[in-house]
Order: sequence, then C-alpha cells, then structure tokens
Amino acid sequence: MALGYSQGAGAYKQVRTQGGIETADPHGLITMLMDGALEKIRFALGHMVTGNVAGKGEAISKAIEIVGALQSALNHEVKSPLVGQLDSLYDYMSRRLLHANLHDDADALDEVTRLLGQIRESWIAIPVDARQPAGEGA
Repeated sequence: MALGYSQGAGAYKQVRTQGGIETADPHGLITMLMDGALEKIRFALGHMVTGNVAGKGEAISKAIEIVGALQSALNHEVKSPLVGQLDSLYDYMSRRLLHANLHDDADALDEVTRLLGQIRESWIAIPVDARQPAGEGA
C-alpha cells in the first residue's frame, strides 16, 4: 500500500510542529509517529484523570489518527506474516483507543501504550544497515 510516509508526516504535523519531520528518513518518521501517538495517549490519560472530557477526546482522536497512519504505512507487497500481524494489531489498538474514549477506560489506554511501546522498542532496535529505503519494507 502506498501511504505514504507523506500522509503519515501530515498526521504527525497535526500533533507536533517541531522540526525534524521534513528531514526524517522513513525509519525516523515512523519512530516520530509512534512517539506522537504515545504522547497523545499520555495526554488523554491525564485528561481522563482530571475529568477534561473534551481534552481526552481530542487527544484520543489524534492518537487514533496516528495509529491509522502507521497502519496505512505498512507495505502489503512485502510477503511476510509480520505485515498482516501489525495490520491487525494497529486495528486492535484503534478499537481499544475508541473504547477508552467511550468508557473512560484507563486500562485500555495503558494496554495500547504497552503494545505500541513494544513495537517501538523493536522498531528502533533495527540496525541502521538493515533498514530498507522507503517503500521497500514493512
């Protein structure tokens, strides 16, 4: 699927306007998207605790948007079970975020934080020489 990292960059720009996006390589952009989603989930949890319904909803909506961009960035032309597993996992995370928003479920936010954190740890552990140019990998 050809999302495009540009579409992912657009989702991230809405979340954070600091520098680095324009010059990030695809691997770095995905890392930034993950960081942005985790940040928004932390904000949502804070808003949930303080009873700020609007802030919680906005933060969760942005997290869902970013997770959707991560899902869209998957390259389904790569014949690996990992692509399908990540696709399903991103879908699950989006549904859990929606559930958290509707039911003020902090445990669901914690679960998504844990899952996305594990994906991020694996992602950043990829050695530089093993990273593929844009569009060639999962």
